[in-house]
Amino acid sequence: MSQSRNPIIVALDVPHLESALALVQQLAPVVGAFKVGKELFVAAGPDIVRRIRDTGASVFLDLKFHDIPNTVAKAVEAAVRLDVQMLTIHTSGGLAMMQAAQKSAEEAALRTGKIPPLVLGVTVLTSFNTNDLAEVGVPHDVGNQVERLASLAAKAGLGGLVCSPLEITRLRQILPAHVQFVTPGIRPADSKADDQKRTLTPKEAMTAGASWLVIGRPICTAPNPRAAAAAILASL
Repeated sequence: MSQSRNPIIVALDVPHLESALALVQQLAPVVGAFKVGKELFVAAGPDIVRRIRDTGASVFLDLKFHDIPNTVAKAVEAAVRLDVQMLTIHTSGGLAMMQAAQKSAEEAALRTGKIPPLVLGVTVLTSFNTNDLAEVGVPHDVGNQVERLASLAAKAGLGGLVCSPLEITRLRQILPAHVQFVTPGIRPADSKADDQKRTLTPKEAMTAGASWLVIGRPICTAPNPRAAAAAILASL
């Protein structure tokens, strides 16, 4: 998936197919893609992806696959058949798992005549800080752990990463230039951080080198979601 002129990916963090499709209809003209995460996918199933793709909009399937290499490869193959443009895997799954995912994406796309999706490695969730890492036995600060996992993802051949906007500047210095960065934890200046601990404004994130901005609540819960999305795009 090549970067479009509109870098906004709207996170459809809603529990029903109908409410998700209503947002898609409102927002498709002013955003670059839609993210389908666990809540919506479990509630609505693969049909939500098909319905969004039927509108011509791009889909970012954010299920964060993390399992043995063969299982992840099969899940990626199924995602390719759904015709998603981006998908996520956990980099903590290791080199072999990431390589299997990338290979599966390329081979499944070739078999089905589709463009391979951008396989994105998730490094450290934006809800985590250094204290949270220590609690689960990782003896590194967030920045060092992100760099370690990001370098491993690049070695595996992944084309992109999901990471906090606060780490982008450093990662741009150590990773190949073609790597794309998808950044959650984006909050307009007049929005609250919610449960995100490492945030930047949309403009700050793009200046730091983000390729894509994942934005959910500041758009979807706004009184006028389309106007909110358009305002964020104009701020860039």
